[in-house]
Amino acid sequence: MTVFQKLQHLAHIEVIDIDHISSTQLTEKHWIHLAKTVEYYLNQQNFDGVVITHGTSTLEETAYFLHLTVRSKKPVVLVGAQRPYTALSSDTPLNLMQAVTVATSSSSYSNGVLVVANDQISSAREVTKEHTYRLGTFQNGEFGFLGVIDGGLNVQFYRKPTRKHTVNSNFHANQLQKLPKVAIVYSHVDAGGDIIQFITRSKQYAGIVVAGVGAGRFSKQEETALLAARKNGIHVVRSSRGGNGRVVPIAAYQQNNFISGDNLTPQKARILLMLALTKTNKLSEIQYYFDTY
Repeated sequence: MTVFQKLQHLAHIEVIDIDHISSTQLTEKHWIHLAKTVEYYLNQQNFDGVVITHGTSTLEETAYFLHLTVRSKKPVVLVGAQRPYTALSSDTPLNLMQAVTVATSSSSYSNGVLVVANDQISSAREVTKEHTYRLGTFQNGEFGFLGVIDGGLNVQFYRKPTRKHTVNSNFHANQLQKLPKVAIVYSHVDAGGDIIQFITRSKQYAGIVVAGVGAGRFSKQEETALLAARKNGIHVVRSSRGGNGRVVPIAAYQQNNFISGDNLTPQKARILLMLALTKTNKLSEIQYYFDTY
């Protein structure tokens, strides 16, 4: 029996083609269209769940965007594969089977958008691709997976997401046409402020996320350039390149009106800032989003 025949035993499945594109080439237009399509099938066509096949390179970003913008308690599951379907020992068939299994499980409801791979269930907020080729590439940092799929198709959850998402989110796909531009700047030893200055001079960007060193820190040259960006109305989010741990307000930057990115990775902090800027330009309100989402 082929994997597709087995899938028909799990659920009545309809395949909807959205696009054939590398996940490295996605844009905000793809995200908005996908979110609206997912909502249409869940809320207007009364589907019980959605499984989205996606390239692994940017899967975590698409998942988090949907996590914040799709208003439904029904399961939305993203799945990818590290080895192509034609490769030796491909992980494609089992990952797809498990994704459909999770999407059909009643225990998946109200957990937000999920990522399934390698027998593990992850929250879209926390999951990150951490290895270029290994099957266990999707990891969740210090807080761990939401659950597992044991014995092939036995779904077991051990915790739930506590931050706001989906039906409790203030963001809604149907209200979006485009997103403000936000850049990510990666800090390092002897980092200058020239890239930040270029972003400011371009007058195209509404925000900058700094992938800072340690607890979200950066060089004096970067700080000077970021302060100039703030004077030009650009919001700045401090995050960390480290991958784990919270970025909180610290005395060194207390007067600079920078936003603390909590424990979001830089790429996810960028998504939340873009969405926040569709609602408000007030620093305190944007910080509230980072404290609660």
